Amino acid sequence: ETLGINIELPPAKVARCVDEVGIGFLYAPLLHTAMKHVMAARREMGIRTVFNMLGPLTNPAGANAQVIGVYSPALTEPLARVLAELGTIRAFVVHGADGLDEISNTGESQISEVREGVVRSFRVRPEDFGMSRAAIGDLQGGDRAENAQIIWHILGGGDGPKRDIVLMNAAAALVVGGKARDLKEGVGLAAHSIDSGAAQRKLETLIEFSQKLAHEK
Repeated sequence: ETLGINIELPPAKVARCVDEVGIGFLYAPLLHTAMKHVMAARREMGIRTVFNMLGPLTNPAGANAQVIGVYSPALTEPLARVLAELGTIRAFVVHGADGLDEISNTGESQISEVREGVVRSFRVRPEDFGMSRAAIGDLQGGDRAENAQIIWHILGGGDGPKRDIVLMNAAAALVVGGKARDLKEGVGLAAHSIDSGAAQRKLETLIEFSQKLAHEK
């Protein structure tokens, strides 16, 4: 939202973003109305609950390929098995070093892969992506405004550990989506998208299109 994307579009307009821009933002409380009633309770509890896992499993887009992050390494395989039962064709369920719910460049990450009904688990290191290891402090963000600036900096060609972790997770999405054969190739494709300016242009297009749709009747 701080980037300028209108995140409160109804489902039909989010679908138009996906169809016409190639990317859309799904805001759970608008798409799963029951979520509205649990958000306040979740905030008050201040602990992880089953809803941390329900969100990705109830993706209204019916995505048959996805990357999902979980907060514990013990959850990667169970969640992958659920996705396989739900008919997901390809997925990575990931947990990274230092408790990150994404692939990490601070150490090893665990991945449970779903591929045509079969689940297998493996570990990856930053070196497998051609990346150097970072410290967790190198990835620290800030408030919404600072985080938005970090995103623009990365998309503008900024270098460093924050860019590296973006490339690593983008690589996973490209592999799952069938655009890259392996993680190293995925890193190369993601880096080219940023360095060519294509990734930044895509975000700018989404911002403009989402705001346009917000003002349409």
